[in-house]
Formats: sequence, structure tokens, C-alpha cells
Amino acid sequence: MAFLQPRSSMSRYSVPPKSLLRKVGRAIADYALIRDGDRILLGVSGGKDSLSLLQILAHLQTYAPVRFELAILTVDPEVDGFDPSPLTRYYDELGLPWHYVRQPILEEAKERMSGDSFCAYCARMKRGIMYSSCREHGYNVLALAQHLDDLAESFLMSAFHGGQLRTMKAHYRNDAGDIRIIRPLVYVREAQTAAFAAGAKLPVIPDSCPACFTMPTQREHMKQLLAREEKTNKQLFSSLLHAMRPLMTEGSLPK
Repeated sequence: MAFLQPRSSMSRYSVPPKSLLRKVGRAIADYALIRDGDRILLGVSGGKDSLSLLQILAHLQTYAPVRFELAILTVDPEVDGFDPSPLTRYYDELGLPWHYVRQPILEEAKERMSGDSFCAYCARMKRGIMYSSCREHGYNVLALAQHLDDLAESFLMSAFHGGQLRTMKAHYRNDAGDIRIIRPLVYVREAQTAAFAAGAKLPVIPDSCPACFTMPTQREHMKQLLAREEKTNKQLFSSLLHAMRPLMTEGSLPK
């Protein structure tokens, strides 16, 4: 695995494979994800997907036709068995600005959650923290690392349990209209980020949310269902992507 040193002697980046870069580049072009002068805050949980996206965006910074800034945000939900704090040393080595926010989300959920799964509550709380961090530090774009498998699972969950055809959007503005949210991995398969993270020896934090692993979830059920179906239909995710494309923007792209 080759390494780049675009910023300082302390920086070290793994060059992503062309297969990954092509899919991210196509998503950026199709959905106008990154614009000249953007200040991007990337949410990094410590999982393979967000750490892979960190490497990809850092690499793109070295040659992209538009200039953009990149910084990192890690939200620590203070869940037993999950400690992302060692990642801060890694961020220092990369030479990128980073922000680290601790909040006891699991304990708060026990008191405040009603009629919701912990995963949904945690995701909502993390999103609020991310928006606040963007505003506090002047970032106009929040980058998230959901990939094509995540979109497919959300699509099935919405159809099966919500009676709606919906999935995660590739590019949109938050309700307040002051932050653009982008998902550069929407064409990327989970197996690709897993292979890259392993090959590049990225410092993945195992079981990035132990609380979720202790209870069955609808998302895990959909993941297993898709895996079974793909064994006999190799074009499954290509077909699902075609079906989901109109839902990934739901209208014009944000200005």
C-alpha cells in the first residue's frame, strides 16, 4: 500500500484503490457533492467505512479540481466497551484538524427514549451534535460514510415496515438550511471499504457500537436478507441502485 505525504512529514495516507476512487468520484460528479471552497467536517466513528472515507477525501484533496478543507469529528457516546479516543493520535499523525465530543448518549436514552430503538435515538443525538459542531467551527458541509449496502437496507426497511419508498439521500440540506449533508460512498459496497481498511491497516475500532450488537435490529435482518438474495442474484445491488436513484435526491440538488 503506497503512502502520500501531502501536508507535512507527520502526515501518512493510504492511497485508495482505483475501484474505490472511481465510484466516489462518480458520486461526487453525479450529485455535486463537493464544491470549491467547501469546509467539510467528516463524521468518523472509528469503523471501517468512515476511516476509509477519511483516506479517500484526504487523497482527493491532493489533486481535485476544486479546493476544499477537511476536518474530522468523532462523537463518543460513552458506551461501555467502545473507546474511540485512541483515534485522536491517528488524526494528529494525519495532520488534519479534528474535534472530539463526549456525550453519555446511552445513559440519556434510558431516561428519555420512548417508542424508539436505541440505534435511532443515538443516530438522532449524534446528528444534532454534528450540526452543532459544524456551526460552532464554521463548516458548511457534513460528510457521512453510509455506503450502498446501507442505502439498500434503509430502502427495504422503509418499504417493509413504513409502507414508503425511501432511502438515505446522497446530498441534501438540513431542515435549518445552513448545512449540506453529503454521502460520497453511496455507490460503494461495504465489502470494498472492508477490504481497503484491512489492506491499509486502518486503525478500526472494533464493534463501533457495542450496544447495537447486544440486540437484534431490523437493519441486521435486512443485511442478512440481502446477503442471501445476492448469492443467487449477482446483479441485486445494481438493480436496487437503479430503483433507488430517484429517491437519493427527491428533487433538485441543494444550491
